Amino acid sequence: MKIACIGDNCIDYYDETEQAFPGGNPVNAAVYLRRLGQDASYIGAAGDDAYGRLLLRELRGKGIDVSRVRVCPGHTAVSHVTMRNGDRIFGAYDEGVMASFRPNAEEIAFACAHDLVVTALWGHAEDALAEIRSRGVPTAFDAADRPFDPAAQTALPHASVFFFSDDASTEDALREMLKTLHAGGPEVVVATRGAKGSLAFDGRTYCRQGVVPCEVVDTMGAGDSYIAGFLAAWLFGDTLQDCMRAGAENAAVTIGYRGAWETAGEEER
Repeated sequence: MKIACIGDNCIDYYDETEQAFPGGNPVNAAVYLRRLGQDASYIGAAGDDAYGRLLLRELRGKGIDVSRVRVCPGHTAVSHVTMRNGDRIFGAYDEGVMASFRPNAEEIAFACAHDLVVTALWGHAEDALAEIRSRGVPTAFDAADRPFDPAAQTALPHASVFFFSDDASTEDALREMLKTLHAGGPEVVVATRGAKGSLAFDGRTYCRQGVVPCEVVDTMGAGDSYIAGFLAAWLFGDTLQDCMRAGAENAAVTIGYRGAWETAGEEER
């Protein structure tokens, strides 16, 4: 399968260790899908700085098609991260050149040559999903912890699979939320719940999936790798429960190392 991932990228900068790792939801999804044996492209904007070169070098090293990445004058997005008991705590975020990114007609046409298009809340691609779906291409959208954000609500009617995260709501409340969101148009709505696993609704059945036991080094990228695992199984027509299990298994791999994904070397200075 060929999957196009559109939207935000950033450098996750760990303040305590002064380490920099490429990241961002669509970037991470592309890497994780490639790890699962799928072909993946990334469409977005990076700066013409050292971090932009780092991002592109590492993505090429993972076998990601970056032919549609715009290299723009300016700096690549940076997200500051601190760690607390293995959990990542996000601090200041500078969007850099991604602030002005919106997928253009050529980029949308390129994405539509794939079997699936994936984007997320900060990807500035939600307005393109209606056009993509009108061409018969399935889509996935990750709303992070803001499923009722205006960008997420723009994406909702045009998302084949709609993801969000919520580890605070009771299961009863979450079921009602899933039902409400599903009524907005997606085929499937999935809530990731951190250590509580995940809950999904396809309009007929609620499915629950627990986490896969593993050593937790860094939770960065756990949700994105769950999404990639889920979608890789979904594309091949697996059951909802099997898709959720595939997501949990893929997330367990990711949280075993520092950073969203393993990189080839140290960042450029």
